[in-house]
Amino acid sequence: MGENARARGREEDHLLEDDDEDTQANKYLFFRISKESYGIGIKHIIEIIELQSISAVPDMPEYVKGVINLRGKVIPIVDLRLRFGMSARDYDDRTCIVVTEIDGVLIGFVVDTVEEVLEIPESGIEEAPRFKSVSGRERYILGMGKVGEAVKILLDIEKIARGDEMAMAARVEQAAV
Repeated sequence: MGENARARGREEDHLLEDDDEDTQANKYLFFRISKESYGIGIKHIIEIIELQSISAVPDMPEYVKGVINLRGKVIPIVDLRLRFGMSARDYDDRTCIVVTEIDGVLIGFVVDTVEEVLEIPESGIEEAPRFKSVSGRERYILGMGKVGEAVKILLDIEKIARGDEMAMAARVEQAAV
């Protein structure tokens, strides 16, 4: 692991250690996919890890890259870039896996790079505009966070995970037993 990745990991681990729900309520981890910045509620994040060897699982959608063994737990890995219908890209030293827990199920999401953790008060979040995209990606948008002059897309990670990923995670866990 490079020195930058180690330093970034230590900083992110420190940010994610606080289990107090009140302090996590309005905090979001922001990451980049292509040129866009997306955020997910920090309350769902278990950890951020560097990319590691992913074992392919047959008969899965293209965006399900496979599984990893993280300290004895088999975790399905979803490439968010592919999940959103974007073109694939080669992974590099900035590519990370954001490990989340939704309804007791661990799922890792591959992102291009992790940016930062920001607090956005409820008053700084607006409802997502009503539009229909070709990919259906808008159904995963929780809202639009205003950060200074910038607008950041907040994702509803529960909606992303509750779809076929939850079924896939259950199948992966069954296969691992």
